[in-house]
Amino acid sequence: MSRTRRTDEGHGKAGSVLSGIAVALGCVLFLGGFVWGAFVYQPYTVPTDSMTPTIGAGDRVLAQRIDGSVVKRGDVVVFQEATWGDMPMVKRVVGVGGDKVACCTDGKLTVNGKKIDEPYLPSGKNASLTGIKTTTVPKGRLFLLGDERSGSLDSSVHLGDSENGSVERGAVQARVDAVAWPLNGMLAKPTGFEAMPGGISQPGPLKWMVYAVVGGAVLVLGGAAYGPIAKRSRRSRTPRTEPVRA
Repeated sequence: MSRTRRTDEGHGKAGSVLSGIAVALGCVLFLGGFVWGAFVYQPYTVPTDSMTPTIGAGDRVLAQRIDGSVVKRGDVVVFQEATWGDMPMVKRVVGVGGDKVACCTDGKLTVNGKKIDEPYLPSGKNASLTGIKTTTVPKGRLFLLGDERSGSLDSSVHLGDSENGSVERGAVQARVDAVAWPLNGMLAKPTGFEAMPGGISQPGPLKWMVYAVVGGAVLVLGGAAYGPIAKRSRRSRTPRTEPVRA
């Protein structure tokens, strides 16, 4: 056996080992990403258009399971409040306990006297059509509005309730991170609340889960493709022998 043949076999064995490792690692990342996501996230279908244009009616969203105590201004949350209905609802938190919420000043929502920029609202629309009288959010509760303010059954509609239209933090089930279908991706940061005390929430680990799943798929496909590619490459390098003519 020639030295070249032995070198090719050595490279072939090493390549097979590496391809096997790539496939194994890829399977771990691919399956691990899905399992991780199943524990951390819950899919929901939004039934109404009260969150347009951020989330449309019938859209499928991915919401991170969280405790209501960590919710901040600007978060889009899934919650269930008995006095609001029998099904989970999706709204945006614009005020937390102790905040004074009102609308409108120059067409904008104010929180503790500060005008809030809300780029997620429909273009050219005011933050409220009918206005919101100055309301103090009770401690441990949240003030929620839909992004489509003209038709959202939100805190502004429930101002006459005993808790000034607010919802208990414990009613929150999850925080929406992304619209999964259609593929609109991660929700934009609510930067209008960024300078307020407590700041805004950071996105959950969804991005890293996607990286794990996609990276795992690439490793599996790449590792599985190594064998056929290597065989074809070796065949192309094997010299052909010509028959001996008499």
